[in-house]
Amino acid sequence: MSSPHVTLMIATGCQHCPMVLQALSELIKAGTIGSLEVINIQQNPERAQQYNVRSVPWVKIGDFELVGLRSQGELKQWVERVNDPGIMGQYFEELMTTGEINKVQELVQNTPAYFAALLELMAGEETSLSARIGVGALMEEFSGSDLLKNNIDALGEYTRSDTARVRNDACHYLGLSKDARAEQYIRPLLEDSDEEVREVAAEALEEINDA
Repeated sequence: MSSPHVTLMIATGCQHCPMVLQALSELIKAGTIGSLEVINIQQNPERAQQYNVRSVPWVKIGDFELVGLRSQGELKQWVERVNDPGIMGQYFEELMTTGEINKVQELVQNTPAYFAALLELMAGEETSLSARIGVGALMEEFSGSDLLKNNIDALGEYTRSDTARVRNDACHYLGLSKDARAEQYIRPLLEDSDEEVREVAAEALEEINDA
């Protein structure tokens, strides 16, 4: 597998840019990355605008966009993860925690396979509260969309979770699909052992019937 291409955006006078440039230079010498493009955004403002870069140093490795000072070891870790689809959940959690929920939405819409990472965050025991809230906000944005409709069966699996919170969230998101196919997963939850899950199931069915 070939080493990835990396884009680095810097600005004259940036305190941390030289350190990130040095770290990436060492990685390209070692063959960890295949090529490195360095862009001074003051000389090329159109490139910064293209990627909506608001702060430097800014590094793009595959679909990962990293802002601020990053050590060589940290950059190397992200390079090694670039072909690991299982790491997207961790990346999404970082973006949500730093207020970049719009970036997560863009990535999922452009690559629907990443929707699975949102479900992993929904069900994860160690997922932060801010990330859970972020997942919920995104699901509201995806209400009635093909993204939700195409993942009804995946969400349905989570309605069988041993954790009431997960069953609750999965049921709510199935309702947001506004698709009658979701009813097969929602109806059994009308008799769930958890009162809140039962209430959410009833609301989810109403959501679908009103669509």
